[in-house]
Amino acid sequence: MRRIRITLAYDGTAYHGWQVQPGLATIQGCLEEAVAGIEGRPVSVDSSGRTDAGVHAEAQVAAFHLDNRIPVENLLRALNQVLPRDIRVLDAREAAPDFHPRFQAAAKTYEYRIQRTPICPPFDRLYVYHFPYPLDEERFVRCARLFEGSHDFTCFAAADEKDALGASKVRTVWSSTVRREGSRLLFRVRGSGFLKHMVRNMTGVLVECGKGNLDEAAVRERLARPGAFLPGPAAPARGLFLLGVEYPTDPPSSPAPL
Repeated sequence: MRRIRITLAYDGTAYHGWQVQPGLATIQGCLEEAVAGIEGRPVSVDSSGRTDAGVHAEAQVAAFHLDNRIPVENLLRALNQVLPRDIRVLDAREAAPDFHPRFQAAAKTYEYRIQRTPICPPFDRLYVYHFPYPLDEERFVRCARLFEGSHDFTCFAAADEKDALGASKVRTVWSSTVRREGSRLLFRVRGSGFLKHMVRNMTGVLVECGKGNLDEAAVRERLARPGAFLPGPAAPARGLFLLGVEYPTDPPSSPAPL
C-alpha cells in the first residue's frame, strides 16, 4: 500500500472547516469522496491541522493510503477533475509509509489579512477582515512581537474537545511580524503549532491594542497568567490563511518575505 502526500489550496468560504461533519460540506469530506472514487473504497485523509470554518489555505498538507497504482502526476490531475473548483491539489508525491502530516510537522505559518480602506473592494470581502476605523498600527506591531517565544497560550485558545485530555497549551512562536502592504495590514506568525482559534484570538487582541483598549502590559499579562482571561475577541475567520507547513525531511527553501 502506498502513502501519498498532497499539498492543496482552498477557499474556505463555503465550507464548515477541514474536519468531516455529517451533513455539512467540509474540505476533508470533499477530498475523501474524491480519493474514494479513484480507489474504489472509502479512504481516510489526514491533514496537518484542522482549519476552522471560513479559513483559507494556500498550502495545506494532507496524506492518505492508496492501493491504486496510478502515477502521482495522473492522480493530481484526476483529483482536480472531480474536486470542487475552490479546492485545488497543487502537488502529489509518494511519502514514507509512516508519514503523518500533523504529527511530523515541524512548523506552520499563518497570515491574517486586514483591509484598511474606508470601503472594502467587493472582490476582497471574503478574504480580509475589513477594519476601516482608527487603529494605532505602530502599537499593533509592537504588541505582535510579544507573542514570540514559548508561552502557554490558554488565553488565546477556544475550547476544544481535546481539553479533557489535559494536553499542554504551550506553543513556541518563532516569528510574529506585521507589515503594511498597500491597503492591507498583514499579521504573519510562524510557530511549532497552533491551538483552536489561536491566531484569530491573537489578531483580535492586537486589534484591541491598536484601538487603544489594551497595551503591551495587557498582552504580557495574558501570556504570564494562562487561564486568567477569557480568549479573544476572535477576528473573523475569513481573513486567515494557512500559508504553509514545514517538515524536517523537506529540502530547505527560501523563506517567504516578511
